[in-house]
Amino acid sequence: MTVPSARSEPGSAPAPKAAPPFDPELDAVLKALSKGPREPLTPDNLRARQERDAAGRPRPTTEDLRADGRFEVTELRVPGPPGAPDVTLVSARPSGLAGPLPLLYYMHGGAMIMGNAWSVLPRILREWAAPLGLAVISVEYRLAPHAQYPQPLEDCYAGLAWAAGHAAELDIDPDRIIIGGKSAGGGLAAALTLLARDRGGPRALGQLLLCPMLDDRNSTFSSHQMTGLGTWDLTSNATAWKALLGARYGAADLPPYASPSRATALSGLPPAYIDVGSAEMFRDEGVAYANAIWQAGGQTELHVWPGAYHGFDSLAPQAAVSQDARNTRTRWLQRLLAPAPARTNPATDAF
Repeated sequence: MTVPSARSEPGSAPAPKAAPPFDPELDAVLKALSKGPREPLTPDNLRARQERDAAGRPRPTTEDLRADGRFEVTELRVPGPPGAPDVTLVSARPSGLAGPLPLLYYMHGGAMIMGNAWSVLPRILREWAAPLGLAVISVEYRLAPHAQYPQPLEDCYAGLAWAAGHAAELDIDPDRIIIGGKSAGGGLAAALTLLARDRGGPRALGQLLLCPMLDDRNSTFSSHQMTGLGTWDLTSNATAWKALLGARYGAADLPPYASPSRATALSGLPPAYIDVGSAEMFRDEGVAYANAIWQAGGQTELHVWPGAYHGFDSLAPQAAVSQDARNTRTRWLQRLLAPAPARTNPATDAF
């Protein structure tokens, strides 16, 4: 499938002259990893980058993910969207926990063109599933450009609907499903939450949007401010969006399920957690999405991590800001999953 040129239209804007500095710890890691200028993603190198990612990205087996029996892990093949292939779900939970457990329904990152459902699970199981008593389902959605919008999103919706409909079989609580993802997966999580609301599908308890890829227009200040800097820039982002949207890229009538930043009706959504770095191109679209939810009367917890570039906590997990970010996400999940407080008498509690 041909991917259109990676020019940044329709969101062209003058590139600002100054950019926020990187956190010193994060900058040192980035410099150590980069032996020269970072090559942006373009239509010409897209296939090679996909092949390199598929060959080099970890893909742990179910036995690996079981971690010597600490987790129960199953690969499921469930019905996909009408007329489409089945969808693979990787289902995992801490061993020996009586259910029904809350569920984190998770979409991996990779700019909609790379990544897999298995590679994200070791950290999620270690940092969230085990300490919080969470079940996790990671979705293996189809990738662009071979699958373009709405196919990847419909894969995610089909898996979510199946999981909610088979909650008893999975021993999960269908009223405590958190939809989450990172980068492209964060954008899919936002879109999936909108789609489930509008279709009357499974209602999420919350949405966890980590450095989410939300806006195809490439017109924010930060998208131009960070051009050529950090780990992900304007050229790469335009290439990825065009791979996903094809001829619909930049269309005035593009639905919010394709590009959640285009949503104008954000009421009735579950509480959101959104975090971005101050030194990444997705900063302004993440902040704007949080603000739009607030303006619609919704609830969002927003964090902008100082000096952080895209994917900072994965590339530099030991950095202080990375540890703060992970701990803060975990605390949000803990609060979201905590039992509702007992009703009190405000007349007596005031003294």
